[in-house]
Amino acid sequence: MSNLNQTPSGERLHIAFFGKRNAGKSSLVNAFTGQDIAIVSDVPGTTTDPVYKAMELLPLGPVQIIDTPGIDDVGELGALRVQKTKQVLNKTDIAVIAVDSAVGIADTENELISIIRSKEIPFVVAYTKADLLSAVPSDPDNGIYVSSKTGFNITELKELVAKISTSEEKPRPLVSDLLNEGDVCVLVVPIDKAAPKGRLILPQQQTIRDILDSGASALVCRDTELSKTLCSLSEQPKIVITDSQAFDFVSKAVPDCVPLTSFSILMARYKGDLPTVVSGAFSLDNLEDGDKILIAEACTHHRQCNDIGTVKLPHLIRKYTGAEPDFHFCSGKDFPDDLLEFRLVVHCGGCMITEREMRYRLSVCKDQNIPITNYGILIAHINGILNRSVKPFGLNI
Repeated sequence: MSNLNQTPSGERLHIAFFGKRNAGKSSLVNAFTGQDIAIVSDVPGTTTDPVYKAMELLPLGPVQIIDTPGIDDVGELGALRVQKTKQVLNKTDIAVIAVDSAVGIADTENELISIIRSKEIPFVVAYTKADLLSAVPSDPDNGIYVSSKTGFNITELKELVAKISTSEEKPRPLVSDLLNEGDVCVLVVPIDKAAPKGRLILPQQQTIRDILDSGASALVCRDTELSKTLCSLSEQPKIVITDSQAFDFVSKAVPDCVPLTSFSILMARYKGDLPTVVSGAFSLDNLEDGDKILIAEACTHHRQCNDIGTVKLPHLIRKYTGAEPDFHFCSGKDFPDDLLEFRLVVHCGGCMITEREMRYRLSVCKDQNIPITNYGILIAHINGILNRSVKPFGLNI
């Protein structure tokens, strides 16, 4: 299987197509990708839900293409479709706005562009159906005339999107910026019923790759072999990175002079705002009976009988606080916009969503003054080792 096909959604460039009904948006998606991803019809409102397609698209590489319902849909169901379309913006890296070239930009598109700019999303306007014009005007700033029917300027549109994506790229190391060539990192990966059979979870895979890219070495062991592994080394490791659920055991086995953190904390730094989620952990100290806590996961998966989100974390929180909070749960795309009823949000590492969507979720909490933390940080705080676990990143609590 191609490595590009295995690229997780959270690491793909998300390119979303927006536009009015019958603006030629779905035809443009198909022309842009060279595949029949979207259903094309002369009937307005054919696209009723966002359509996602992961693919390799030259010259961009692994991408996630999103076709959305019309932004001018009407009626009760239409309003819900428009709401879903606007929610797609929270995970969009680059927006392509399809505008019928015979009609031009109107208030509906201007409103969308205003929202896109407020979210600081780079975008390009694709003026569709250029083959129906008697003469094609010069391309305006931030726009290009295209024809899905003839293929006119479709390649140029791809190149424009690629240029935008390149200008937006920035380095996002997990841990490699802390390492030098030749360093040894010890990764602690417990193998229990919750561990996926025959493979490592995504943050573990990504961390190993990031370490190797820096020229350092990754030594992986189970928690049960940690002490023996540490004793086998001729010098202390540069850092020990553990699954958060083994934090308590690992922190006691690793000497205080050796930096220690978790995969979940690496992800908080990689995709979000580490100081914000660190500070959110301290709201745990003031919880009372009946306080509502939202435990949010970015992906959907089959839950085990001892699932960390629905079972282990609530148990640890009850034991630590001595209180009986009211736990609520969400997963996948169902992160609520209204959080005012919650006293605290506890989020997973977010490995399956984009950095932009993770930052959006953080901003929703910040705008409503709701503390947010993540699994690993919360567990480190409960075990009294939060300061130690974030110290490698220059934070002191």
